This record gives sequence, structure tokens and C-alpha cells, in this order.
Amino acid sequence: MAQKITKALIPAAGFGTRFLPQTKAMPKEMLPVVDKPVIQYVVEEIVNSGINDIIIVTGANKRAIEDHFDTPSEELVQNLKNGNKTELLEEINKIAEIANFIYIRQKGPYGNGTPILNGEPIIGDEPFAVLWGDEFISATPPRLAQMMEVYEKYGGVVISGVEIKNKEDLKRYGIADLEPEEGNVYKIKNIVEKPDPDLAPSNIATHGAYILPPEIFSALKRVKPGKSGEIWLVDAINLLKEEGIPLHTVVLQNATYYDTGNKLDYLKTVVEHGLKHEEFGEDFKNFLKNLKV
Repeated sequence: MAQKITKALIPAAGFGTRFLPQTKAMPKEMLPVVDKPVIQYVVEEIVNSGINDIIIVTGANKRAIEDHFDTPSEELVQNLKNGNKTELLEEINKIAEIANFIYIRQKGPYGNGTPILNGEPIIGDEPFAVLWGDEFISATPPRLAQMMEVYEKYGGVVISGVEIKNKEDLKRYGIADLEPEEGNVYKIKNIVEKPDPDLAPSNIATHGAYILPPEIFSALKRVKPGKSGEIWLVDAINLLKEEGIPLHTVVLQNATYYDTGNKLDYLKTVVEHGLKHEEFGEDFKNFLKNLKV
């Protein structure tokens, strides 16, 4: 049986250039989806999957992430007490207690492999999960829990699989060439980055969340940097595959993918969650119906 996953890493050091000027001083991971920042949805998924140790790799201008998950200030606590806002006080206290957070600053070349390599001193010689901090998936059971079940049976590398329903959207993702394993679990033969939709090997994007063995650190150190010296996670994963470590994907069940990494999809995510909000969802729906569009 594979070793139990006890740690998750969230890369959160990017510049968020697609959201400038809003992200000039505010982390893109802290963009609100109604009343919670994007990264809180990611953290809740990790915790609901049974992991309590969360490593967040940050960069400049990311202090707001640490502040959000920190104990609330005495001034804020007193203000809420004075206003008899007990439920809000309980909610912000829960945020600080939700997990054990470890923060490290990203160092090294550009590329999404660098923040993962930065986590080696903390993670050590054990498997771990990686989830991006600027997108999330709502699923039952949680996406990461579904992945962990596959990892415990097959080991190796496990990548979440998202069914892309709109054919034209296939060119936006890494699309997997798959071999059936069991049920909704597949072996990954190859990943084609942003293919022509007519030539895509499937409609399954391997994207968003990973369970990685500790061998990934050695692979990241050995891969040849891309242009401008970037280190990319997919290159290291492909190296592990060449060396005999199996790659699997689980096509997520009962799942909705929310891409908050670009403005249009971010707005769609906010609207959808606003419609589902217990307090004002119905009023918001009526407002949208009455818009002259």
C-alpha cells in the first residue's frame, strides 16, 4: 500500500498579470468569490480531504494570504463583539484554525516547477499533493479525496482529470492520451499540450491538482530548463514516466471546475456562486432576470 498523504503544497507566487491593475498590490489568490477568497476554497478542499499540513509558497506582495489565515486582530475581534456579530466572529476564528499553515518564499527560476522544488526541505521523502491557488473544483467527494483513493491503490503520480465538454476549449489545456485502468481511473500514455481540437487524443484535461512522489524533486533538478530558464512541472513528470513511475488520472465524479485565472471565467464563477448563496441567492437571481441585456 502506498504511503499516506499528509501534506499539500499550494503555489501562490505568481504575478497575476491577467488581472492587472487589481493585482498590482493584491494577490490574485485573494480575489473574492462572493465572500471568500479563491485560495480559501482550495484550502477547504484540502482539509475536507483529510490533510491538515498546508505549505503555501508565496512571493512579493502576497502578505495578504498570510494575514487572511492568521488569528484576527484584537481590534477586529472587539469590533465584532461590540456589534454583537457572533456568527461573523466564529467564522473568522475558524479560518485561522482550519489548518496548520507553513509559508515559504519562492526562490529560483521562473516556471511552475520552482515552487514545488522550494517545498523539498519541508516535505522531505514523502508523497504530497499540489493544488494551484487561483482555481478550484467543487466535487463530492472532494477532488483531492478522489485522487488520494487512487494513489493509495496505484502509487506513482496521480493527476486530476476534468472532462472538457466544449470541443473548442480543448486547445486551452493539456489533454491526455488515456488507457483504461478501472472505472473512472486511467493510465496516462501521454499529455498533449493545447492540441488542435480535431486532433486531441481525448476530451480529458489533466489539470489542476497532483499527487506526486518524492522522486519529483530529483526530476525537477534534472530537467532541462525551457526558454528563459523556466522549470516546468510537466517536464519533470514526463521524466519520471520515462524512468518507470506510473502516471494515472481519475476523471472526477460529481465535479464542477471553476477557472478563476482569467477575467471572464472569474466573473462566471462569481455569478454562479452568488446564485447559490443562502442569504441573497434568490434576490440576485431576480436582479439578473430583470437586467436589460
